[in-house]
Amino acid sequence: MMNQKEINELASANRIKAMSVLKESGIADVWSEAGCRVNLVGSLRMGLLASRRDIDLHVYSTGITAKSSFAIASRIAENPNVTENKCINGLHTDEHCMAWHFFYRHEDEIWQFDVIHIEEGSAYDGYFERMADRIVEVMSDEQRDTILRLKFETPSGYDYHGVEYYEAVIADGVDSLSGLSKWIEEHRKKPIYYWIP
Repeated sequence: MMNQKEINELASANRIKAMSVLKESGIADVWSEAGCRVNLVGSLRMGLLASRRDIDLHVYSTGITAKSSFAIASRIAENPNVTENKCINGLHTDEHCMAWHFFYRHEDEIWQFDVIHIEEGSAYDGYFERMADRIVEVMSDEQRDTILRLKFETPSGYDYHGVEYYEAVIADGVDSLSGLSKWIEEHRKKPIYYWIP
């Protein structure tokens, strides 16, 4: 079991590595070159990336169609290190987006890029950027340590979402893995909502 100092050092090293992988992949650059506004979101933006190799980007443009989004994604698929990609078409939902999942090979690891292509000016334009910035603003050092510790303590294969850690710790003071498991079980009985502290 790692102590908190070791956890923080590993999280810091993982963040540096993730930023290097982001740059190396060129995935953000492809969207930017296509005229999209590109924002880093999620755990990497907040300094809360733990053991999962995932990078979250929200990209914005106007007049998105499945065809236009696929055209940009096809340029990413040409990269020989992109081993797989998946897409969910949410253009006809309230989210007005195309959700892309690219799996990128870096050395002997696979990193997942979750890229949400969102209609500029729609309801979720900037929403998750505000969420991330607000979490960083209100989160204490102790809460940050707890979140990272819980992330590293969570066994592989558990499908816990980042925001569940953040809300459980920041809003409700959860500080143990057993407490988190109970909190998530109860939380998932509620209607879906997007939490901002």
